[in-house]
Amino acid sequence: MRAVRVLSRGGPAALVVDDIEEPKPDDDAVLIDVVAAGVNFPDLLLSQGTYQIRPDLPFVLGGELAGVVVAAPAASGFRPGDRVAATTTTGAFAEMAAVDAATVYRLPPEIGFAAGACLPMNYLTMSFALRDRGQLRAGESVLVHGAAGGLGSAAVQLCAALGARVYSVVSTAAKAEFVRKAGSHEVVPVEGFKDAIMDLTGGSGVDMVVDPVGGSRFLDSLRCLAPLGRLLVLGFTAGEIPTVKVNRLLLNNIDVRGVGWGAYADRVTGAYGRHWDHLVPMLERGLITPPIDRVYPLDQAADAIGRLASREVLGKVVVAVRSDLEQPPTARGHSNGPVPSGHL
Repeated sequence: MRAVRVLSRGGPAALVVDDIEEPKPDDDAVLIDVVAAGVNFPDLLLSQGTYQIRPDLPFVLGGELAGVVVAAPAASGFRPGDRVAATTTTGAFAEMAAVDAATVYRLPPEIGFAAGACLPMNYLTMSFALRDRGQLRAGESVLVHGAAGGLGSAAVQLCAALGARVYSVVSTAAKAEFVRKAGSHEVVPVEGFKDAIMDLTGGSGVDMVVDPVGGSRFLDSLRCLAPLGRLLVLGFTAGEIPTVKVNRLLLNNIDVRGVGWGAYADRVTGAYGRHWDHLVPMLERGLITPPIDRVYPLDQAADAIGRLASREVLGKVVVAVRSDLEQPPTARGHSNGPVPSGHL
C-alpha cells in the first residue's frame, strides 16, 4: 500500500510517499480502507520531531481519517463496509490503517468522507473542552483565539450550537469573513483585542476564553474574563508557553483550565464514544459542518502539511487517499493532480 512516511525529522520537505506492507491489526483493532485524512498541527510537529510523542523512525504520518471498515473484532460493533471516522497517533496518511476500536466512530449518512476526516480530532477535543472542562452554559459568552483554524472553527461552531455568544479573534479580513460564516457573532482583530472585547461587552468581559494559541496574548485574555470566568488552554501554536501569576486568579475569581483530551479519554472508559454521541445529533441537524480549506492528493501530503505551517489555512486541510468515492475499496484510483473537494 502507499503511505506518507517520516524517514527523518526534517519537516514536511523530508516526507516520502512510498509502498509499504499493509498493517496487521491486533485483536482490538479495526482495519480501515482510508478514503481521506485530516491534517492537524501535531502532524507538522511530528514531522519535525518537536511533538511530545516521538515515534521511532520510520513511521507513517497522520492522526485522523475517514474510510470504510475492512475487518473488525466482533465485540467492536463494526462490520466490513461500515463508514467510519477514526483517530490515531500515526498511520492515517496511508491506504490502510489499523486503529484501536475505541477511537473508531460511525459516520452518519449525511457526512461525507472529507468532512468525516475533519471531525474527530478537533470536534471531540472541543466537545470535551466546552462541556467537561469549561461547563459552558447556554447564554454565556466565549472568546475564541485562532478562530479561523481547524480547532478554532470547531470551537466557533460548537459554541454557537450550544447556545453561547461567540467572539472571534482573527488576524486578517479574510479570516474575519470566514469565521462570521462559521457562526461567530462578533469578530475582533488580534491587535487590541482586549479593549475591543471590553467595549463589545460593556466592560463586563466574557465568561470563557478558548486559547489554542498561547504566547503574548495570554495575559490580555485573562483580563477579558468576567468574574468567575474560565480560560481554557488547548495548545501553544504561537510557540511560546505563557505563565501566569496566580494572584491574578484571585482578583475576579477566575480559572485557568488545561484541556488534554487524549490524556483524559485514554484513561476514562467510554469517553471517546460519549463525546462522539454528543456530536452526532448536531451533525445530523447541520449545526456543525467542518469547513475545508483545500484537499490534496496523497502524493502532495507534504504540501498539505506545509500549508498548515503557513498559518493561512481557513478551517481544515484534507489529504485525499482515494479520489473517486464511487470505487469499491479494492479498486483504487490515484490522481496526480489536485483533487476537487466536491469529489469527497
